[in-house]
Amino acid sequence: MSTEPTPPSKPSRAQLRVRDMVGAMVFLVVIALIGGGVRSCSFAPAGPTIDPAAGPTVDAPAQLAEFARASTFPLRVPTLPDGWRANSTDRGPVADGGTAVRVGYLAPSGRYLRLVQSDAAEEGLVRTEAGGPLPGTGVVQAGGLQWVVYQADGGEPFRVTTSPDGVRWLVTGSADDADFQTLADAVARGRVLPAAAG
Repeated sequence: MSTEPTPPSKPSRAQLRVRDMVGAMVFLVVIALIGGGVRSCSFAPAGPTIDPAAGPTVDAPAQLAEFARASTFPLRVPTLPDGWRANSTDRGPVADGGTAVRVGYLAPSGRYLRLVQSDAAEEGLVRTEAGGPLPGTGVVQAGGLQWVVYQADGGEPFRVTTSPDGVRWLVTGSADDADFQTLADAVARGRVLPAAAG
């Protein structure tokens, strides 16, 4: 004698309401979290932008003065126009020897640039900052100096020059050429902090 399986019983109307309400609440929470997470960013074909008012702010001149006390090479404090904001600093070793002092800046456009000052060789500095070797793609003029551009296809440019003090400067990030020119001019005109170590 064959027995047919009994179909599952239909949930009561009260159970459906509670389940549906919980599902709707979870959905709304997910949407709120996603919306809140991307609120300070916007789509831009040339690269990501960040709300210049959002995120951390650091006192770059004070940090650079602190780094200069232990530095074997002079550092520059860029004189940037209103609307620029430093949001990160650090100091660390470079591949094949040397030290890099980094300051990250947000331009008024919302795009990011990182200025690196170093006593390292150009090749080692580019490899450290880019995470590997990059091909040279040309030369640009900025801040009264000639900068060699290194860039992978579709990647951000890494522009490198040697300052009149013999210090290697590297600028990279998502900002456009106008913002790069502004930062290059600012560091070239910047106040010199003499090396205090060694």
